Amino acid sequence: MRTAQPLRLAPVWWTLLAFLSARLMILMIWPAEQLTHYGDYHFFFRLAALSEIGHWPFVHYWSEYPPLFPLLVNLPLYWLSGGVFKNYVVLLGITLLACEVGCLYLLYSLARAGYGQARALRSVWIYAALYVPVFIWLGTFEALVSLFVLGGIGAWLRRRDGLAGLCLGLGAMTKLWPLGLLALAWRAGGWRSVWRSGLVALSVCLVFLAPLYILSPEFTVASLLAQASKSSWQTVWALLDGNLSNTGNFGPLIERFSPTRATAPLYHPSRVPAWLTLLPFAAIAVFALTRQPAQCVARDIPTMAALLVMLFFLWSKGWSPQWQLVAIPLLLLALPWERAVLFIVVLGLINALEWPVILSRGLTSLLPITIGLRTLVLAVLTWELYQRLTSSPPRTKLAVAQGTNLESKVRA
Repeated sequence: MRTAQPLRLAPVWWTLLAFLSARLMILMIWPAEQLTHYGDYHFFFRLAALSEIGHWPFVHYWSEYPPLFPLLVNLPLYWLSGGVFKNYVVLLGITLLACEVGCLYLLYSLARAGYGQARALRSVWIYAALYVPVFIWLGTFEALVSLFVLGGIGAWLRRRDGLAGLCLGLGAMTKLWPLGLLALAWRAGGWRSVWRSGLVALSVCLVFLAPLYILSPEFTVASLLAQASKSSWQTVWALLDGNLSNTGNFGPLIERFSPTRATAPLYHPSRVPAWLTLLPFAAIAVFALTRQPAQCVARDIPTMAALLVMLFFLWSKGWSPQWQLVAIPLLLLALPWERAVLFIVVLGLINALEWPVILSRGLTSLLPITIGLRTLVLAVLTWELYQRLTSSPPRTKLAVAQGTNLESKVRA
């Protein structure tokens, strides 16, 4: 008589199952209005509802986001929901949950390539146990950006420049800033990789933007300029500009039908031009990119990606708490896991104190405290990541052999 064979799955799949079931139960049990109280789902829903009267983003009004989410995700989900907000929340939540599952698997794959099975499983469990990703999942679409960024890093590790360019191009059509990560291509494979990845990424952007520009050049240009024209918010640059009450929001929806309003700052303009503040951060990035790697490529590329992201956070004239969703997996890949957890938790607590605690209560006079603390944490992280890139102990022959083995696994 045969005994029943136990179900055998790789350990990561059990983690993904627990992660997925917990998120799905949240969607099933909690009312949609409570789940999205502090997020942007209501805003996304109202924008999509404009399609009921024949108004489309980039064509009939400007959008502060590139076209991938407003046109290819938000509108179809609104139509599937039948214009019912509860249905819309569930559909958007499930879509972004699928992206997060993809992020979690990519985190596992990248950690396994760089550190081995045990560290990979620990990283996935840490991510699954954190609350910050839950809050961001139910408020924004940042999971799309995180998925494309991690996908691009994984593609470069496998020497697939075209796929990396595709991921970064799609990331740029979700939020523009991932285009800056094309600098990683040089670290991964030199100028040849830069040309291949860059050409594919720019081609993806052209495929999205060219038809929209032909249909409505005025609103397409206004959409692309909107974020750059926004007044500074929730950063040291905002304090310098006197924009203490600015939280990064644009004006009423009706103003989106005026292209000129996309480039009209609602608060004080920047006292220091963005191009001028970019110079020192770009110099630091170039300096770091040209340093000799002190570790195997499976660790070097994610660490360099984390460093570039931290530099972007410090340079940006605004801060959005959802950016943590991109930072968390990169920090888990770049730092010793204990240090990564410490920084992730501290950064999460600072941002929770800022939003929703301080801003939802109108206590903007306390913002300099959270802004100063967050900037300090980001600066310390930047320094520590640079140290990890360039100051690792000299590798022994065994370490070199292990690194080579890891690279061969990544390329397989």
